[in-house]
Amino acid sequence: MLPLVAIVGRPNVGKSTLLNTLAGVRIAIVEEIAGVTRDRVSTRMEYLDREFELMDTGGIGMVDVADIAEHVEEQIENALAEADLIVFLVDVRDGVTALDRQVASTLRKLDRPLILVANKVETEALEAEAPEFLQMGLGEPMLVSAQNKIGTRDLLDRIVEELPEDTGETSTEEGIKIALVGRMNAGKSTFVNRVAGTDRVIVSEHPGTTRDSVDVRIEVDGRVCTLIDTAGTRRRKAISGTIDYLSQHRTERSIRRADAVLVLLDVTQEVGELDKKIADYSLAHYKPTVLVANKWDLIEGTTPGEFTEYFQEKIPGLHYSPMVFASAKEGTSVLQCLELAEELVGQARMRVGTGELNRLFRDAMEERSPRVKKSKVPKLMYVSQTSIEPPTIVAFVNDPRLFKPDYRRFLENRMRKILPFPEIPLRLIFRARRAGKDYTGKHSR
Repeated sequence: MLPLVAIVGRPNVGKSTLLNTLAGVRIAIVEEIAGVTRDRVSTRMEYLDREFELMDTGGIGMVDVADIAEHVEEQIENALAEADLIVFLVDVRDGVTALDRQVASTLRKLDRPLILVANKVETEALEAEAPEFLQMGLGEPMLVSAQNKIGTRDLLDRIVEELPEDTGETSTEEGIKIALVGRMNAGKSTFVNRVAGTDRVIVSEHPGTTRDSVDVRIEVDGRVCTLIDTAGTRRRKAISGTIDYLSQHRTERSIRRADAVLVLLDVTQEVGELDKKIADYSLAHYKPTVLVANKWDLIEGTTPGEFTEYFQEKIPGLHYSPMVFASAKEGTSVLQCLELAEELVGQARMRVGTGELNRLFRDAMEERSPRVKKSKVPKLMYVSQTSIEPPTIVAFVNDPRLFKPDYRRFLENRMRKILPFPEIPLRLIFRARRAGKDYTGKHSR
């Protein structure tokens, strides 16, 4: 595993801003409200030929309206136990607070390298206030302004200096990225914790606990993958405030950067419009998708076949996606979900020869020809696969307008039946050989 650098401190001292500044991208949600960061949010860093994991944590001593402060403290304790280096962040504008002293007392008892960092030092006057932190007995603080990127490069230099010696045995493989998405309280965090074998993500009965998208690298039977736990998706009209908006945005971004998506369905609830929106977003980005019928241990009187039929009636666009009946809480079939996701990514990376594609399309057109429009006969010149993830098939024809969406669905279904990607979205493009016009249509429903 990579060396772990944990950023800790009381609420609202700028931990998430520091993580984003050091990483050079916006990873953690930043908001001027204490307690925004709840889970441990981390990113892989490379600096001066050293790689390490940089982790943001919740504010120590936070008070949360959702009554999950105890869970946040557990996450911080876990981060401290796992950390190879601790960055203790304080706010120079507030001076030394009682909570800072409490945190310092805890950190002095740990056998861990530690860097004391005073944040929000934007002026010489504020710089003059920094020596106050010497009284905590943790050495001289480094002075930074995470917001204004002052002193952050010096901090990175110091972090690399304090990292444990590189043994050359660290694996940086991430494997495939799998995003877990679904409505709030569908069991995503429970699923991650079950697979990871530890309480890596806060699990709470309060909907909306996960605000950031959290990457968790795991290794199962020698295979590595990265699970992306996302905030529960809300209806647009239910999104309130900046934090909810950013959480929603992170969920959508996580789907876009994932290799595969697990859509968790709470089978104790009816499949509704929100589930359809989640599925459609994954579908719109051509993501291999595994449907996870979670909490199946709570269902009586319904067979898997009956639920599958019910789901396909509600959301026919993913009729080809495999469905797993699982219980994240009990651990039933959770590993099967990962195996299926890996298999679907393998399908998405397959290539098919031009000859095989042309034979398939010509046979299909002989069996069922597109409708003739005003005596203009649809003609196929040739077909080729131009890319993978998703498999993209370009059919050169005389006029793309003659190949209607229903006929495109017929061809897609034929490809899934015969070619080695039966359970994933396909991108089929009709291109006029001379006119240069494309017709991609929409996903089949």
